[in-house]
Amino acid sequence: MLSYITIGANDVAASGRFYAAVLTPLGYEKTESPEGIAFTAPAVPGRDGGSATVYVKKPYDGKPAAVGNGSMTAFRAGTHEMVRSVHAAGLRAGGSDEGAPGFRAEYSAHFYVGYLRDPVGNKLAIFCADPAQGSRDG
Repeated sequence: MLSYITIGANDVAASGRFYAAVLTPLGYEKTESPEGIAFTAPAVPGRDGGSATVYVKKPYDGKPAAVGNGSMTAFRAGTHEMVRSVHAAGLRAGGSDEGAPGFRAEYSAHFYVGYLRDPVGNKLAIFCADPAQGSRDG
């Protein structure tokens, strides 16, 4: 189980606004500290190890935050509407579009996803793969 991920930010406030717009609608709780911002996923009953946390902070080594080529973080949404809503909220909060929400032919018929870049340029996906939500084939 994923325990935590740390995302480097050059401007913690700007990145914090972006991740709040994306993660809060997905149920994450935001807490701030002098070191940065933490977004904690909702607890899952019966799952050991606690909730996963996304930390947004300046890099520990003091160097500027930079994009990892080929790295991407994906967050699950419950519905296609939530994917569209979160993608739009991320754009309004300073993110950039990396792929509008929709089905992707190269994945399963039920994989509905939108891609964003955060203020630093890190890529993330917001997806729903629930067959009850429909498929690219109708």
